Amino acid sequence: MKKLLQTTGIALAFGLCFSLSTQAQSSAKAATSKKPAAKALAAPQQQGEMDMSQMKTYYMALLKKGPYQPTDTAEINSIQRGHMAHIQKMAADGKLVMAGPFLDNGDLRGVFIFDVASLEEAKALTEADPAVKAGKLIMELHPWMSQRGTKLP
Repeated sequence: MKKLLQTTGIALAFGLCFSLSTQAQSSAKAATSKKPAAKALAAPQQQGEMDMSQMKTYYMALLKKGPYQPTDTAEINSIQRGHMAHIQKMAADGKLVMAGPFLDNGDLRGVFIFDVASLEEAKALTEADPAVKAGKLIMELHPWMSQRGTKLP
């Protein structure tokens, strides 16, 4: 069951990426059709081929249930407040572009998507999270690619 939930979470994240990428590609095609000179300079692509110049590497953190699960309500609330403050700071600094919890209460707890220069920088940001420091969450980091300018509706 644990493996199924992990696989489902990863599949959902990649499905979201594909859906958003397809949506952004449609928008990008519409934008480039307005500029015929730019289109003439671009290398011809076959239908279904992705323009890699439109892709960007992000870093995705899968937040997983950690080994320490406090039972004291005050401690749980304190860790969560710190976790949320850390998320808000990373977003305000322009380092975190998307974050959110999974809603099925499984071992996969949520996701962070970082727009940073390296995997090491993303790792440092996750290690600074109070929920990670406490052992309530562990992070699994992966380089992840998506269409530039992709955003949720």
